[in-house]
Amino acid sequence: GRPPRPVAMADVEETLKRINSHKGVIGALIVNSQGIPIRSTLSEDDTYAHAALITQLAAKARRIVTELDKDDDLCFLRIRSNKHEILVAPDKDYLLICIQSAASAADS
Repeated sequence: GRPPRPVAMADVEETLKRINSHKGVIGALIVNSQGIPIRSTLSEDDTYAHAALITQLAAKARRIVTELDKDDDLCFLRIRSNKHEILVAPDKDYLLICIQSAASAADS
Protein backbone atom coordinates (compact mmCIF):
# COMPACT_ATOMS: atom_id res chain seq x y z
CA GLY A 1 0.00 0.00 0.00
CA ARG A 2 0.89 3.62 0.18
CA PRO A 3 3.17 4.87 2.97
CA PRO A 4 1.41 5.85 6.20
CA ARG A 5 0.43 9.50 6.37
CA PRO A 6 2.51 11.58 8.77
CA VAL A 7 1.00 12.03 12.22
CA ALA A 8 1.79 15.04 14.39
CA MET A 9 3.38 13.46 17.47
CA ALA A 10 2.12 16.32 19.64
CA ASP A 11 -1.44 15.33 18.66
CA VAL A 12 -0.71 11.70 19.47
CA GLU A 13 0.73 12.58 22.89
CA GLU A 14 -2.23 14.85 23.63
CA THR A 15 -4.74 12.17 22.65
CA LEU A 16 -3.03 9.52 24.79
CA LYS A 17 -2.85 11.91 27.73
CA ARG A 18 -6.55 12.73 27.38
CA ILE A 19 -7.56 9.04 27.17
CA ASN A 20 -5.33 8.12 30.10
CA SER A 21 -6.90 10.80 32.31
CA HIS A 22 -10.32 9.10 32.22
CA LYS A 23 -11.38 7.25 35.37
CA GLY A 24 -10.62 3.54 35.20
CA VAL A 25 -8.24 3.72 32.24
CA ILE A 26 -5.24 1.48 32.86
CA GLY A 27 -3.39 2.48 29.71
CA ALA A 28 -3.52 3.28 26.04
CA LEU A 29 -1.28 2.54 23.11
CA ILE A 30 -0.98 3.23 19.43
CA VAL A 31 0.46 0.57 17.16
CA ASN A 32 1.18 0.64 13.44
CA SER A 33 -0.33 -1.82 10.99
CA GLN A 34 2.51 -4.30 11.66
CA GLY A 35 1.71 -4.28 15.39
CA ILE A 36 4.75 -2.23 16.34
CA PRO A 37 4.03 0.16 19.24
CA ILE A 38 4.40 3.84 18.33
CA ARG A 39 3.41 5.30 21.71
CA SER A 40 2.15 3.79 24.95
CA THR A 41 1.32 4.66 28.54
CA LEU A 42 1.76 1.01 29.64
CA SER A 43 4.93 -0.68 30.90
CA GLU A 44 7.25 -1.97 28.18
CA ASP A 45 6.29 -5.63 28.78
CA ASP A 46 2.55 -4.87 28.77
CA THR A 47 2.93 -2.67 25.71
CA TYR A 48 4.57 -5.39 23.62
CA ALA A 49 2.22 -8.14 24.82
CA HIS A 50 -0.92 -6.09 24.12
CA ALA A 51 0.43 -4.74 20.81
CA ALA A 52 1.24 -8.18 19.40
CA LEU A 53 -1.90 -10.00 20.53
CA ILE A 54 -4.50 -7.28 19.94
CA THR A 55 -3.09 -6.45 16.49
CA GLN A 56 -3.59 -10.12 15.51
CA LEU A 57 -7.11 -10.17 16.95
CA ALA A 58 -8.12 -6.91 15.24
CA ALA A 59 -6.77 -8.18 11.90
CA LYS A 60 -8.75 -11.40 12.33
CA ALA A 61 -11.91 -9.46 13.27
CA ARG A 62 -11.47 -7.23 10.20
CA ARG A 63 -11.08 -10.30 7.93
CA ILE A 64 -14.24 -11.83 9.40
CA VAL A 65 -16.26 -8.63 8.87
CA THR A 66 -15.14 -8.25 5.25
CA GLU A 67 -15.61 -11.97 4.57
CA LEU A 68 -19.22 -11.77 5.75
CA ASP A 69 -19.80 -8.64 3.65
CA LYS A 70 -17.12 -7.48 1.20
CA ASP A 71 -18.54 -3.93 1.30
CA ASP A 72 -18.17 -3.67 5.08
CA ASP A 73 -15.18 -2.98 7.35
CA LEU A 74 -14.32 -3.14 11.04
CA CYS A 75 -14.79 0.22 12.74
CA PHE A 76 -14.53 -0.69 16.44
CA LEU A 77 -13.72 -3.72 18.58
CA ARG A 78 -14.66 -4.09 22.24
CA ILE A 79 -13.47 -7.03 24.37
CA ARG A 80 -14.77 -7.49 27.89
CA SER A 81 -13.27 -9.88 30.44
CA ASN A 82 -13.93 -10.25 34.16
CA LYS A 83 -11.18 -7.75 34.99
CA HIS A 84 -10.71 -5.54 31.93
CA GLU A 85 -12.29 -4.00 28.91
CA ILE A 86 -10.14 -3.52 25.82
CA LEU A 87 -11.31 -0.97 23.27
CA VAL A 88 -9.78 -1.00 19.80
CA ALA A 89 -10.28 1.76 17.25
CA PRO A 90 -8.70 0.73 13.95
CA ASP A 91 -7.55 3.27 11.38
CA LYS A 92 -6.07 2.59 7.95
CA ASP A 93 -2.48 2.69 9.21
CA TYR A 94 -2.78 2.47 13.01
CA LEU A 95 -4.70 0.92 15.90
CA LEU A 96 -5.63 2.88 19.01
CA ILE A 97 -5.97 0.47 21.94
CA CYS A 98 -7.33 1.43 25.33
CA ILE A 99 -7.38 -0.86 28.37
CA GLN A 100 -9.69 0.00 31.24
CA SER A 101 -10.90 -1.79 34.33
CA ALA A 102 -14.18 -3.65 33.83
CA ALA A 103 -15.57 -2.17 37.06
CA SER A 104 -15.27 1.41 35.78
CA ALA A 105 -16.63 0.35 32.36
CA ALA A 106 -19.80 -0.85 34.09
CA ASP A 107 -20.31 2.64 35.55
CA SER A 108 -20.23 4.33 32.14
